[in-house]
Amino acid sequence: MQMIIDFPGGARVDAHFGPYTVSTDQPPQGGGVGSAPTPFATFLASIGTCAGIYVLGFCRQRGVPTEGMRILQDPVYDPQTGMVTSIRLEIQLPKDFPEKYRSAVVRAAEQCLVKKHFEAPPKFDIATSTVAG
Repeated sequence: MQMIIDFPGGARVDAHFGPYTVSTDQPPQGGGVGSAPTPFATFLASIGTCAGIYVLGFCRQRGVPTEGMRILQDPVYDPQTGMVTSIRLEIQLPKDFPEKYRSAVVRAAEQCLVKKHFEAPPKFDIATSTVAG
């Protein structure tokens, strides 16, 4: 799926694909106005929401309600580099969640395609071209 990335003003950078737009901005201290999440926050959100869609699908297939369920995501940063060194996802289950599915719901979350791309990262090829017209 091709995405078109544009620069609508200020420190905003938007990604357009199909009928969708994902908007990003920087906080004021980064030159933006904080009108949208940063690109990195959007990236981190994709990890938790990806795991979440697999958890949701698992529960739906088995008729297990998801009310009261949530995922807490905590990145751990290297204090010297500022890079994320690990990410903890904690699936919080309601007390009536079936015991027999506790480990299976973790396996479902582990199927997240965003996570799998960390395990076999893509190669980046960055180039320039001239816009016609």
